[in-house]
Amino acid sequence: MEEDKIHLLIVSPEKTLFEGLVKYVRLPGSAGQFAIFYNHAPLISSLDAGEVVYRSGKDKNRVNISGGFVEVNDNTVSVCVTEATA
Repeated sequence: MEEDKIHLLIVSPEKTLFEGLVKYVRLPGSAGQFAIFYNHAPLISSLDAGEVVYRSGKDKNRVNISGGFVEVNDNTVSVCVTEATA
């Protein structure tokens, strides 16, 4: 894995929305927004409606979601969303 990068996977019931290495990801947690960076502690959280924002290279990308959950473990962030639009 590239140093200081995390592996991000965003899936919906219909398809994989994104998979790749990113610098960070910001998520709409049920208790408020939070960000995940390299070497973040393990975590599982539910997600509310809002925007998932991540930086891949020089591009900042956004995915609107209506809810879901996230698991963070060993520099891998897996996001499962109930609905999404890119």
